Amino acid sequence: MKITDPCGGLISFEGIDGAGKSTQIARACAWLRGHRREVVQTREPGGTPLGEKLRVLLLHDAMHLETEALLMFAARREHLAVCIEPALAAGKWVVTDRFSDATYAYQVGGRGLDADKCRHLEQWVHPHRQPDLTFLFDLDPAIAAARVAKAGAAPDRFEREQLEFFTQVRAAYLARAASAGDRFCVIDAAQSPEAIGAQVDAALSARFAP
Repeated sequence: MKITDPCGGLISFEGIDGAGKSTQIARACAWLRGHRREVVQTREPGGTPLGEKLRVLLLHDAMHLETEALLMFAARREHLAVCIEPALAAGKWVVTDRFSDATYAYQVGGRGLDADKCRHLEQWVHPHRQPDLTFLFDLDPAIAAARVAKAGAAPDRFEREQLEFFTQVRAAYLARAASAGDRFCVIDAAQSPEAIGAQVDAALSARFAP
């Protein structure tokens, strides 16, 4: 579906750690602003004062798998209530680094959370809200791990996971994309930033340009 009216929209960026989302998120925000959209850039977990506190716990504290999933959705509920829904109601565009697809990929695919539990949480927290467009940056986990290591930052507890974990996360992302192909734009993240950026621009133009 092409959105050409001045109403707001929700765009999410997904992919395993090291897939290179940050540069392209900035590019998408610039594209939207260049087309006279007011943009709110945000992230998950996080995006609100409470969400950022939960982010610290989620990225650094060991916890039970179901606790992890519940905290992810608690942060998401706050994110929707405080940031996303008010912005959309005001006609703004929201660009978020991760949304519920990440929970399916990391907690269901990577950690083995029961998919029905995740589905119930999603239906409870945002039964009528999905992104208008989701970019999935697909990348071989070995390449992604090399990028993360090269960046030199102290890894969080997700980034410290083994290659098999990210292989499962990647597979879950691709399965999710296949089940909602009208929403997803899957991009080969092994390409140059310039090539990826051109595909991001093209997808935005096809979906949202007047």
